Amino acid sequence: MTTIYFVRHCKPDGTNKDDRNRPLTAEGEADSFKVCDILKDKKIDLFISSPYKRSFDTIKPAADFYGKQIETDERLRERQAGENSFDTFRKRWSDFDFAEEGGECLNSVQKRNIAALFDILDKYDGKTIALGTHGTALSSIMNYFDKNFAADQFLRIANFMPYIVKMDFDSKKLVCKEDIFYLDKEYSD
Repeated sequence: MTTIYFVRHCKPDGTNKDDRNRPLTAEGEADSFKVCDILKDKKIDLFISSPYKRSFDTIKPAADFYGKQIETDERLRERQAGENSFDTFRKRWSDFDFAEEGGECLNSVQKRNIAALFDILDKYDGKTIALGTHGTALSSIMNYFDKNFAADQFLRIANFMPYIVKMDFDSKKLVCKEDIFYLDKEYSD
């Protein structure tokens, strides 16, 4: 059995438009220590993250607590976003191949995140892992294992920053999913 604690990042600085290097807000930084408190008794073997600063920094206090380095995987990055509106959001979730101009379709996000996840499950079978991620990336993973996870479920968790979901896998089969912790934050870009 492999256990992964998926950790959606804490609240980022919405004024910073550099998506890859967007830092956490002061509130988000403080909340990253709450993430550490949740993870510190979970016997984490390793830490893996999206290369984006907000995801990496969210799990860094926990990695430091365990004395572990954080591996990054480019495939775990967030969806490339173009112009966004409620209509394009709904269209993306109803048609996984739709992408707005300059954006990335959910099918692409899901394929690269699942490929990364399956590689992690193969390489670290039997381990307990903390994985720093993003809302859309995590939602695409949850949709892969449960097709009922769609637009409404994504909207339910849209402001959960951080959001920790525990998933247990037998090889590549999801056997259990449990919400562990979340803080409901208002987020604006």
